[in-house]
Amino acid sequence: MEYTTSTNDRDRPVMIHCAKLGSVERFIGVLVEHYAGAFPCWLAPVQATVVPVADRHNDYGAEVVAELRSAGIRADLDDHDDTVGEKIRRAVTRKHPAVLVVGDDDVEASSVGLRVDGEETRGVPRAEAIRRLVERCAPPR
Repeated sequence: MEYTTSTNDRDRPVMIHCAKLGSVERFIGVLVEHYAGAFPCWLAPVQATVVPVADRHNDYGAEVVAELRSAGIRADLDDHDDTVGEKIRRAVTRKHPAVLVVGDDDVEASSVGLRVDGEETRGVPRAEAIRRLVERCAPPR
């Protein structure tokens, strides 16, 4: 490898490089491969997805997302015009660690259906679900 200097001479470039982990891109690639895209909760870009059963539950779902975010959880609301099953499947396929399903009973009782690691628990009080997720998504010490 050579380059031409300002005096038209050919010279070899010198590059000094030091990195403890290699390039950032390589390190992220290693993480993705190691976890197969299913990052631990503390590392996942989206930690929880809130899935409203119907359009009339979108406002309640938005409240839950706001509470999750204020507690430090990276959460999204899936308010697409799809079935509940499709919304849950989308969140699971994207490997989101937690899915919170909200319907009529949840709006009345201020609760959520909490799905973590493939296990679903219905009727979890909203504050309890948020506490569980904050605890589960805390970075390791």
